[in-house]
Amino acid sequence: MSKQPWLASYPEGVSKSIDADRYKSLADLFIESRSKYGDRPAYENMGKVITFEELGHLSDRFASYLQNDLGLKPGDKIAIQLPNVIQNPVAMYGALKAGLVVVNTNPLYTPSEMRHQFKDSGAKAVVILANFASNLEEIIKETAIDHVILTELGDMLGGLKGGLINFVVKNIKKMVPKYHLPEAIPFKKVIKNARAESFSQPEINAEDLAFLQYTGGTTGVSKGAMLTHRNLIANLQQIEAWLGQSNLEEGKEIFIAALPLYHIFALNAHALLPAKLGAKNVLITNPRDMPGFVKELKKHPFTLITGVNTLFNGLLNTPGFADLDHSTIKVALAGGMALQRAVFDKWERTTGKRIAEAYGLTETSPGLCINPLSKGNRVGTIGLPLPDTDVKLLDDDGHEVADGEKGELCCKGPQVFTGYWERDEETQNCMVNGYFKTGDIATMDPDGYFRIVDRKKEMILVSGFNVYPNEVEDAVALHPKVLEVGAIGVPDAKSTEAVKVYIVKNDDSLTEEEIFDHCKEHLTGYKRPKHVAFTDELPKSNVGKILRRIIKENDAKVNTYE
Repeated sequence: MSKQPWLASYPEGVSKSIDADRYKSLADLFIESRSKYGDRPAYENMGKVITFEELGHLSDRFASYLQNDLGLKPGDKIAIQLPNVIQNPVAMYGALKAGLVVVNTNPLYTPSEMRHQFKDSGAKAVVILANFASNLEEIIKETAIDHVILTELGDMLGGLKGGLINFVVKNIKKMVPKYHLPEAIPFKKVIKNARAESFSQPEINAEDLAFLQYTGGTTGVSKGAMLTHRNLIANLQQIEAWLGQSNLEEGKEIFIAALPLYHIFALNAHALLPAKLGAKNVLITNPRDMPGFVKELKKHPFTLITGVNTLFNGLLNTPGFADLDHSTIKVALAGGMALQRAVFDKWERTTGKRIAEAYGLTETSPGLCINPLSKGNRVGTIGLPLPDTDVKLLDDDGHEVADGEKGELCCKGPQVFTGYWERDEETQNCMVNGYFKTGDIATMDPDGYFRIVDRKKEMILVSGFNVYPNEVEDAVALHPKVLEVGAIGVPDAKSTEAVKVYIVKNDDSLTEEEIFDHCKEHLTGYKRPKHVAFTDELPKSNVGKILRRIIKENDAKVNTYE
């Protein structure tokens, strides 16, 4: 156990320990929320509202279909590849109730990214939006997926509205490329025909897997972080304990869910926490439409909003946001990337409230450290470790550094994952004496506040999403005119970092435009290079390994980024 000066800095009203075994499984949490908050609104999307009772019934139907019609068993993997629509929590809750392991998948993934995740996880089923079905068609024969459940944006909206939205998306906006998946099952048919009373709740234990949440690594291979029911329940209890200072009331809060539910931050804050508190979640399907986002906010006297720095900055610079009634806001929580002081200050001037910056990783479910929500909120820090979380700063030899010195932030707690799916060696490499090595370099203030000062991993952080250099390099190297490539992160005012690639040409005719066009086919948006540079050679080690650290150092000497 390390020294824990942060405990003395805990805000009044925050417990220093939690009951990680409060629920045996997430299914038990869902049963409790349905019983306590049945008539309360659970989710709203595009004007459609469902209550906790309706969510419980719909997810029971979905679970029944998985169990009885598809014959899926506890422990089987199901991929969910959906944006923030009501179908997402219905499918997620149903899958977890049936004892399945959810493989959250970014809807914007390219076919090659989907292929890796689906093959690696061994997913037997997928729930996917029709907009992305053509990508699935390309790779499904290379996976173990036997069952495709297909949905459209308006499927849960009902009546003329739902049908009209589906028609416009498909025929007017042309957002659904042609696909051929003849065995696909319509989500609406599943919900209509499945019988909730036929669902039989299986035995689910706290240490059973709940999610395979994919994240990257310095090897460039996306890995499934194994998160158990207990991991998620523990982090939920930790966050709820921290929110004890916020005056949130059960059954009375309104949350704004603009971050995608497939992201670990939103998964906890907007799929699990609302079930515990009986909060209404307003799902924002397209937060990039900032004017539309602000119009939606105007309809709801929201009390909690989560986001990354770029989202908060976008709102602050959108006409109409400053004119909203901000008096109802109790919690504004930032994570995923560093919160800029300018954004923090402008938010406080505009809303009269403060943003609390938090820190976590996929491997920690995700919450690890968090700032006090009001008094004690220290800008430029990631705050204090959550209850029952121990943090050490270690040197390269695994020894604790002296007070005030920099070291790798390593952690232990009930929210820390059990390892990477089928990658025992990588699991062992990321642990030291029972502590998970985050790869981030930090310092600790005397009173226990932590500050991230550098990154040990070569991971690139783009708007809160991890981008791993090897993955970018592998994609770029597929271009026949590329001989060698090295990828680094460079400063970016909007997204913290942007991807830059240095390329040695195999053909002198190669242009930046060709690289940009090529990457559109192989990488989802945030992973694509924003900058391309050509060079005669790349720095290498004596065994021929490209030295990204040297590339980055050389780039910083000659380039500045605004």
